[in-house]
Amino acid sequence: MSQSISATRLAGLVAGFDRSPAYLGLADALRELIGDGRIGYATRLPSERDLTAALGVSRTTVTRAYAALRETAYAEARQGAGTFTRLPGGPVRSHDRALLPPAVGPDSISMVCAASTAPPGIAGAYVDAVADLPAHLGSHGYYPAGLPALQAAIARLYDDRGLPTRPDQIIVTTGALAATAVAGRALAGPRDRVLVESPTYPNATQALRTGGGRLLTVPLDPLGWDLETLTGAVTRRRPRLAFLMPDFHNPTGLVMSETMRRDVARLLARHDCIPVIDEAHHLLTLDDSPACTPFARHAKDTITIGSASKSIWGGLRLGWLRAPEPLIDRLTAARIQLDLGAPVLEQLVLARLLENGLGAIIDGHRARLREQRDVLAAELAEHLPDWRFRLPAGGMVLWCELPIAASTALVYEAERVGVHLPPGPAFAPEGGLDRFVRVPFTLAPDTIREAVRRLAAAWAVVVSDERRGAGGRRTPAAGAVDPVLVA
Repeated sequence: MSQSISATRLAGLVAGFDRSPAYLGLADALRELIGDGRIGYATRLPSERDLTAALGVSRTTVTRAYAALRETAYAEARQGAGTFTRLPGGPVRSHDRALLPPAVGPDSISMVCAASTAPPGIAGAYVDAVADLPAHLGSHGYYPAGLPALQAAIARLYDDRGLPTRPDQIIVTTGALAATAVAGRALAGPRDRVLVESPTYPNATQALRTGGGRLLTVPLDPLGWDLETLTGAVTRRRPRLAFLMPDFHNPTGLVMSETMRRDVARLLARHDCIPVIDEAHHLLTLDDSPACTPFARHAKDTITIGSASKSIWGGLRLGWLRAPEPLIDRLTAARIQLDLGAPVLEQLVLARLLENGLGAIIDGHRARLREQRDVLAAELAEHLPDWRFRLPAGGMVLWCELPIAASTALVYEAERVGVHLPPGPAFAPEGGLDRFVRVPFTLAPDTIREAVRRLAAAWAVVVSDERRGAGGRRTPAAGAVDPVLVA
């Protein structure tokens, strides 16, 4: 069964389209929405009659706009079924750079990973953990659910957020991605659908498929989650799981409102869809905004994913699942099929950090990210003023909208000047988003300034090529290898 979009919803998305002539303006607006992934691939568009009424235009305007979409391969007509979106070349990501690390030279700047260097205080925790290690050497060292002391420390984090949690509700994993894979393997088999946002973190989509589940993509608007779109997808497609990132979404930086959390929780509960909520970034609040309420406070069957790798340091490869009691055995069994436990030393490090309080470490980490975010925003405003972005209140990245759909071309050209970053399509499970690029603010300020200057030079070449009609897919710089690690 295909997704569809209502006439009312579509009218809101194309509001303000150029009306001289109206059919071309409407067609251009629709192409942009389809290309950017805000209208998903193979989505059934409203009937011409319904869209005519919703827009308040003539029937001819809509008829000619749909015809223009079909002529440019952004839509197809299916006899007796309606008009459906498509993409030129099919639902293939233009250039997925999420699989291989870049071959970087000594002067190269990698912006592929949204990950910072370790904050002060980590080394001391490792020293203390080594002193704790001998007490565990007499055991077999396998803790599939995690060291009991660490389970208890993580449970207290949720208690402090108003979400009572027992230690046995926690399963410690080797990072948030491993936790995502456990959930996918345990709960979504080959006949099950898994709802994901677009854009989304690309490696998560692969992890969710470990049990054979099939992805169901729902476009995420630039301003946030749309309940009507979610309701249509959940009601018609009946996904088994819904993987959502309501706290400083990667890559958009969006935060789901309290009202939307309640509404989405009720929607999923009505249709027996288990929420899998990625909270890897929830500690990275950079502005004076209210703390994010755990989604699980609104939906008791929620599986919550946490991460020390994002909130503290990428080298501390630990994440966890917080799950309702009825699902713990299934999740633990799935976890054992993937690995037998996280390294004991790293668990002792995190237990030490949590027992001593993360306040000073997290505050320092946030201050550094806040400075780097503001530097990146200022540099983009000066050197790339035609790029648009929302300044996120937390997280690690800016999601930049380009004035033309040329993210892939930019990435290739940026390689020539020594900057590596993933293009927008890498974050689109079903294609599109070539009008966007993710730029992290996890590097030192001077490095960020140099990276933006190089990006501005690369962008000037891309724009020049577009104006001369030489746009399209570019070839990588000599020796360049597709990056892999999108974190």
